[in-house]
This record gives sequence, C-alpha cells and structure tokens, in this order.
Amino acid sequence: MEKNSVDYSPLLSKQGDETDGYVKKISPNFVVSATKWTLRTLISIIFIIWAAFIFLLPSESVHGLFSKWLNFSSETSFGITGSILLILSAPVLAIAFLAIAYLIISGEDQLPEKKNSKYPRFRLWTFPILINGPFGVVSATELIGIVIFLAYVIWAFYAYTMQALAAMSDQLSFRAKSLHMLEILGLRSGGIGLMCLAFLFIPISRGSVLLRFIDIPFEHAAKYHVWLGHLTMVIFTLHGLFYVIEWLMEGHLIQELLEWKDIGVANLAGVISLVAGLLMWVTSLPGVRTWNFELFFYTHQLYIIFIVFMALHIGDFIFAMAAGPIFLFVLDRFLRFCQSRKTVNVISSRCLPCGTVEMVLSKPQNLRYNALSFIFLQVRELSWLQWHPFSVSSSPLDGKNHIAVLIKVLGKWTGGLRERITDGDATEDLSVPPHMVVTASVEGPYGHEVPYHLMYENLILVAGGIGLSPFLAILSDILHRVREGKPCRPRNILIVWAVKKSNELPLLSTVDMETICPCFSDKVNINVHIFVTRESDPPLEEGYNYKPIKSLCPFPMPSDYGMSGLVGTGNNFWSGLYVISSTLGFVILLALLNIYYINPVGVVIWWYKGLLLVVCMVASVVIFGGIVVGFWNMWEKQSSLKDKSNNIKVDKIEQNGSVDHKDLTQYNIAKLTTIRYGSRPDFKEIFESMSEKWGHVDVGILVCGPPTLQSSVAQEIRSHSLTRQPYHPIFHFHSHSFDL
Repeated sequence: MEKNSVDYSPLLSKQGDETDGYVKKISPNFVVSATKWTLRTLISIIFIIWAAFIFLLPSESVHGLFSKWLNFSSETSFGITGSILLILSAPVLAIAFLAIAYLIISGEDQLPEKKNSKYPRFRLWTFPILINGPFGVVSATELIGIVIFLAYVIWAFYAYTMQALAAMSDQLSFRAKSLHMLEILGLRSGGIGLMCLAFLFIPISRGSVLLRFIDIPFEHAAKYHVWLGHLTMVIFTLHGLFYVIEWLMEGHLIQELLEWKDIGVANLAGVISLVAGLLMWVTSLPGVRTWNFELFFYTHQLYIIFIVFMALHIGDFIFAMAAGPIFLFVLDRFLRFCQSRKTVNVISSRCLPCGTVEMVLSKPQNLRYNALSFIFLQVRELSWLQWHPFSVSSSPLDGKNHIAVLIKVLGKWTGGLRERITDGDATEDLSVPPHMVVTASVEGPYGHEVPYHLMYENLILVAGGIGLSPFLAILSDILHRVREGKPCRPRNILIVWAVKKSNELPLLSTVDMETICPCFSDKVNINVHIFVTRESDPPLEEGYNYKPIKSLCPFPMPSDYGMSGLVGTGNNFWSGLYVISSTLGFVILLALLNIYYINPVGVVIWWYKGLLLVVCMVASVVIFGGIVVGFWNMWEKQSSLKDKSNNIKVDKIEQNGSVDHKDLTQYNIAKLTTIRYGSRPDFKEIFESMSEKWGHVDVGILVCGPPTLQSSVAQEIRSHSLTRQPYHPIFHFHSHSFDL
C-alpha cells in the first residue's frame, strides 16, 4: 500500500510569502490545519456540554429545565421521544458527523504531527498510575475517567436520595417511608444505569468513527467496555433488587414480576432483559472467561435480547436517552456483518516448530492498515461462530496485496487450525491451493488511526512469546520507510523479548532486515535482547533444527477473494457516507412513523412504541446504509478490476521455509543480538542503561505480552519517573495487549 509523504515544511512556505500586489497567498497546509482545529474545537464544545448536562441532570435546577423542555415539545410531531433524542442522543451523532469531516480532511494516511517542543515531557495518557489494582495498568488519563464516572454515580444517587427525603411527609410510617425510598431508588438507579449504558456501547464499536477520531484502537477500548460493563450491571442489579425488596415487603412479588403493562413499564420484559445481562456479566468474569471462552463468547450474543427487551421494558422515550450510542453500535455491527460474509484467500500458510502458524491473506491494494493493526479471523472448517483476534505481523509496506499474521497454538481452535494446515501439507498435492485447506473470513483490520510507533525517535519494544508479532511489523515498517525515504522518526530501537524455550527464536528471522533495508545499521540503531527463561544453556546443534515445516506455496489469486475494506481504518469517504445516510434514514423513518401511524392512530402503548423505535434504528441501517454498502462494494470491485487491468498481481511472498535456517547466531542480525538463558528481563537495569545512553529524550515503550509483563514494565516506568534525574529520558507506556 503506497503511502503519501508528509510535508514537515513550515506552514507558510517561502513561495507562499511571495506577494502579488502585496496580497499574500495562504498556504493550503494552513487552511487544512485551521479547519481541523475548528472541527476539534466544535467536537470538544459539544462533548463538554453534553457530558455536563448528563452529569448535572440529577440536580433539581437542571432536571426542572429538562422537564419544562419536554412539556413544551410534547405536542410536536416527534413528541417527547423526539425531544429526548435531540437533547441526549443527537450530540453523539453530531460529534460523529464532525469526526467524519475531520478524518476526510486529514487524509487516508496520517502520521503523528511533529512536536513543537524539542524537550521531552510527561503525558497523562502514557504515564501509568495504578499497576496491580483490579483495573490492571491504568494511566493518569484513564484514572481521571474512572474518577469522573464514579463521581457521577455517587453524586446522582446522593442527589436523588436527598430529593426523595425532602419530598417525603413526616406523617408517613417507617414502613411507608421505606417502600417509598425503595421505589425512588429503583426508579433512579435505572436512569443512572441507562446513562452508563449509553457510554458502554461507544468503545465496543470496533470500527467506530468516534474511536478513529480520538485514535483509540479497539484493543484499548475493549477494557473500557469491560469497566463500564461491570459498573452498568452493578447499577442495573441494584435497580432490580430495590424493586424486588419492595414487592416482597408488599407481598405480591410474583404478580409484579410477571406484569406486562401497556401504559407504563413492562416488568416482565425488564426481568428478561436483566437475566440476559446477568448471564453476559457472569460469563465475562475473568475466571469464567479463561475456563471456557466459548461460553463467554456465545452468551455475549444475548446483547440482542438485552437491548430489545430493555426497549420493551421502558418504552420509546426513556430508551431514547441511550439511543444515540446504541445506533452507532448497530451501524458498526451491520458493517462488520457485511464484511465478514466474504471469503478471503489464504495465499500461503505454514507451521513453525515452536507451535506457531503463519498465515498470509489476500487483500485489496486500497485497504489501509498500519503496523500495529490486528484482525479478527474466522475459519469455517473449525467454527462458523468463533472469531479470534490476531496482531498483524506484516507492514503495509511489505506488499500491496497481502497481510500476514502469526498464530500461537494454545487452545482447541488454534490446535485445530494447525492440524488443518499440517494435514494439507501431508498430502503433498501442490495442485491444492492453500485457500482450499482452510476457508477464512476476516473482520478488520483495526488499529490506531495514526501509527504512534512513529512518534518517537527512541523505542523500546518489550515482547513476551508470540507478543513479538506486532513488533516484527514495526521493524519492517520502519526499515521500509528508511529505505524509501518516507517520514520516519525512530532511530534507536531496543527489542526486549522473553521466551520460554529457544525453539521460538526463529520467529525473529521472519523479518529479513538486511533484505528490506541493506546496511540498515548505518541509519537505524537496532539491538535485540532475548531472554530464554526455561533453559539454562543453549541447545545442542545435533538434532535441533530451526527449519520450519514445509510451506504451502503461494498461488496467484483473483482479486475478488481479497478481504473487504468496509470496516477498521477503511475508506473515510464511504464510511462517512454510510453513517450520514443511515442517520438521515433513521430520522426519515421516525418522522414517517409518527406522522402517518403513531399520531393518527393514537398509539400509546409504551412497549410497542419502544419496539417500533428499535425497528426504525435497524431498518434505517439495513435499508439506507445497505444501499451505500452496495455501492461501496461495487466501487471496490471496480478498483480491483482496474488493478487487474494494470497487470498488478499478488505480491511475491518470501518463503522463509525454503531458506537454509541456521543457528540464530549465524544470521546477519547476530551482531545486534544478545541471548541470555535461564533469566528474566531486569527492567530496572535495562531502563537505567538506556537512560545513560540516550539522555534527556522521549522514549516510547511498547509492551505486548501477558499481564504480568505489562505490570512489570509499568511498575518500573512509574518508579523511574518518580526518581529520574533531569538528564534522564521520560518513558511513555503503551500497551498492545488485550484480552477479550
């Protein structure tokens, strides 16, 4: 995939200063920067006002103004539902529209903006504050977000409780007061949970334009979804318990649980929604998820029951409070569904002796991704329902028509994949192409909108086992950029790699650095420190072979079998048109529904109107968004045909299996590599050594590995930051690990 070079020249060039009749020409870069600044400012203002309104809504003054607005607008065609959608859901959609414009103006290929200050400085989002707590490694920015959410929940409960106590008559008995308080707390906790639910769906939208705008990839956003999921389900559980206790005290629990009102809240629908939510919550707990991932995965599909029955439970106008983020999730989910239906060619596949599978997949030339992206992979011979995430091990500059992943064999699914590939190899029938061995489908690629590994001149890449995979892509990306003269800041790179056994060492040789960039050591300083933790001595050469199992040879494939670019860091124009058309379609369908059905007929049933609202949301995406997706697919096919007419073929893939794999110490990289057996990385020693060597600079530290590795690195970064000398570097923590 070709990258556009980025001009780091001054915003007002000398040519721009030349006057023609004393009128200065305005640099296009200045116009773009000013427009982007304006869009960012508008987005910030809208978000701050929206978030402040939600935070202050429990107060009597703001709640009173909101009630007056609802009464004033209740006689309009859209009624109270339209008013709530306008106040609480429309701001999220407005932010999405502005974010689309920002991404289009920024261009398809962004690079980190050059820092104005030449001095290193701390950043809240890269400074780890909490290390070993229940949230894992938490940065200062994330801690601020956690505090804000907890403060909102505590403040809302306090405000509603005080209001209920103030309105309570002193003449009521203690039992009557208790029942009244349970009623109020149950009602208000449901509203608080609904506000948290609105934020819950934003990070789980994998290809969301909002995540792309703030440059938070899904593997980071997934943990925010987990945090918000715990908070939301705790509040909804309290919501149900308050009512259950009240009904028990009143002596008609069963009747209330089974009640389904036409005017008012449908209790049975709420019970069904809560049970579905509890099943998702319990099976998503770390212990259960580790014990049986499939159970977690399948029960999480109950989100459909959870959302639909919630709409039936509370009706249209209350559900409208969280409809905006849910609508964006529906947009993302439909696009992912369309992309995942397509079969993707497996150009080549092979098994390494360390229990790792390498797969090279076909992709169209116009599909964008960066070196820290990842994909979700489905193999239909193994399961039609399971999708597993894998980091991309190839750079977008490695080739225009392929993308590669390394898959560590750890469980039943990955073991089955390895068996499929080895069984295909055993047939020794070269007439059977790799895509006949496994039938693959792909979601993604997902990842950072901006390749942040290019932000730093100094990088430390810390990997555990197969966690080296994304760093291979980074190495390849940097070397390609250096060779081709593309913008690339990294000049000092240290790789710290911890493996259990030495049979994993050939993974490093999957990137032939000397071939990518001859004499790269003259331009980029690369050092590799490898720690083999479960072997005290190097293995004997006799009987030990690094040569991988025979690879399936690549076959030229028709471009129709490349993965689709509908989601992830896809085409900004088409993705923007998809979001805008679906949103306008939602407004149109809602208007038609109210003008020609609900208002003339006089529909007042709460649960029925809630169902109609959900149907409008889904129908607008399928109909209006589906039309755009159809044209998008046609455009992709035309692009593929154009590439084919220009005689552009599948990239030639280097077959490392045909290379004479010798001992790692005999490679060109041997002089850059230090291998230590029987020991683990001492990050204090490593960071101190780099501090003395690199001096007062910014150092990006990227970690990909198990939670214990992340915690160790984050702990040392925090310790170093608190005791650092003025001439030492500032370390910036970035995690590239996630656990679904």
